[in-house]
Amino acid sequence: MAMATTIQPTLQATEDGAILFDAAALAQAGGERFDPAWFEPESWRGRAQLSPLGAGRGSTVRVQTARSDWVLRHYRRGGMVARVLGDRCLWNGAERTRSFAEFRLLAELAGRGLDVPAPVAARYRRHGAHYRADLITRWIGGATTLAERVRAGTADANDAARVGAGIAAFHLAGAYHADLNAHNILLDPHKVWLLDFDRGGLRAPARSWQYANLARLRRSLLKLGAARDGEQRFDAAFWGPLMAAYERGRGQATPVAAGGARG
Repeated sequence: MAMATTIQPTLQATEDGAILFDAAALAQAGGERFDPAWFEPESWRGRAQLSPLGAGRGSTVRVQTARSDWVLRHYRRGGMVARVLGDRCLWNGAERTRSFAEFRLLAELAGRGLDVPAPVAARYRRHGAHYRADLITRWIGGATTLAERVRAGTADANDAARVGAGIAAFHLAGAYHADLNAHNILLDPHKVWLLDFDRGGLRAPARSWQYANLARLRRSLLKLGAARDGEQRFDAAFWGPLMAAYERGRGQATPVAAGGARG
């Protein structure tokens, strides 16, 4: 786990909504107010390097500046509803916007010493009964996603054990991840990070939702081809070590069977 990171949430009104930002991040950016244009990738063109990132439930871009690197994410809808609403979400109050909720959750998790990208700023823009939202987090350097390692064929039992122990730390803290898949797990030489806590939250620890999290991760690994040599080999070489480390991290003396979290 990382050292606890203190976020200083500060609210700033805008013409069509509001911005919630970390006061320390604003100081590093060298401004007195958080510029709404900083949420727009185009505003950085010509003065920073822009790099589109992997697909997820949002449009995500990395901004590399002389001061620091940020990840800009615009929230989008998924499934059939996206055909009707596009990137619009139903308004139900500022604190219940996807961006503000994720900022608050990331700040809380970072404050507890969990390995998440530190939130920089969140924005919503309201239009009647709907709103659009954006989030900025700090870039985590020197890391690759578990999905990238699986596709490259380099994910091994050591990676599996690290991931299992890392997830256990989050689950012990009651951190619920709504979309725990291999794309949202980042490994650097020393830590395992969880990304994208959209729709996540803090819950009382319970095996039901925790094993559902793990089952979702297993399905994503199989979809990526992690069991290309068969599920039995996958269980022995990867899933078994992951679950054993997970149970050790939770303080369980006897690990569950390798397929015990399939769901």
